[in-house]
Amino acid sequence: MSKLKPIKEQVVVVFGGSSGIGRATALLFAERGAKVVLAARGEEGLKTVVEEIKEKGGVAEYVAANAADYDSVERVANKAVELFGRIDTWAHIAAVSLYATFEQTTPEEFKQIIDINLTGQAYGAMAALPHIKNEGRGALIHVSSVEARQALPYQSAYAASKHGIRGFLSALRLELEHDGIPISVTEIKPSGINAPFFNKARTKLGVKPKPVSPIYQPQIVADAIVYAAENSVPEITVGGAGRALELTGAIAPRLADALVSWTAFEGQKTDEQKSINAADNIHSPLPGFNTVEGDFSSEAKGISPYTWTATHPFVGKLLIGLAVGAAASLATRAVISNTNLFASTTDKRLSAGE
Repeated sequence: MSKLKPIKEQVVVVFGGSSGIGRATALLFAERGAKVVLAARGEEGLKTVVEEIKEKGGVAEYVAANAADYDSVERVANKAVELFGRIDTWAHIAAVSLYATFEQTTPEEFKQIIDINLTGQAYGAMAALPHIKNEGRGALIHVSSVEARQALPYQSAYAASKHGIRGFLSALRLELEHDGIPISVTEIKPSGINAPFFNKARTKLGVKPKPVSPIYQPQIVADAIVYAAENSVPEITVGGAGRALELTGAIAPRLADALVSWTAFEGQKTDEQKSINAADNIHSPLPGFNTVEGDFSSEAKGISPYTWTATHPFVGKLLIGLAVGAAASLATRAVISNTNLFASTTDKRLSAGE
């Protein structure tokens, strides 16, 4: 298992850092003292993140790059090493999506989503791995989705890309462990997140899409990513709802499909009309959405007890121990009470000559 550096001693690359989860992650790494290199296609968003970090006294630079172009991704890795001498953690978050039935999805759209979401993630690991190996330890952190386990309707290409991320990370992790290379490989699987992602997605539903409820704030995902940069864990699911769906799918796949069918067809639609011709970020960055949170802040949860426990394992075990202890204490009291009642009843019967 890789022993990772404290965040304040790390050089971190956040690929997909201009908005949403990536922006929250970059800000949190910088707040914790890491030197941060941000990358994304949208230079406008990257500039605003770097400015915000520097205004707070942090250290950050950016490189405009396209996840689907290996040379572009490699340039980010090389720039980080040029600027700060090494890479300790690579957090790859960049993703795009299309909301449409599979029949409505064109071959070109499907390929583009796979290129950015899946091939781009692999390119990130390929570009970062040699530098992290040179450092002798470090972390590869890749954000997929609960859809790596359970697909949703209207997202065939997106779900395929997320399933693919899980596959290549599992193979990579096994290879590194077999060779004794101390590099942690973590898959982060968010549930529905309140990010500008849904403003930027292409839609053929006739309306703007939304995450399936319950919705969680991006900061919860950022917390999980930063935790994984210091603690070697294979995966973290963000959001108890997502974890419940994963477990249901593992135990009763048909029930999981039924639950998704019941909730996700209408649950991914807002009442806001949106044309298929509306601007989106499938092929190029969409300006104007350089924020952490999206349009669902009023209904988004700021904490996930499940994820908090997963990222505070000592406290989680302590709480479980206390709960077990309390249950044992109650059971013991019940046994003692029943024993005393039995003894008292027996004494009365003996005194009465029964």
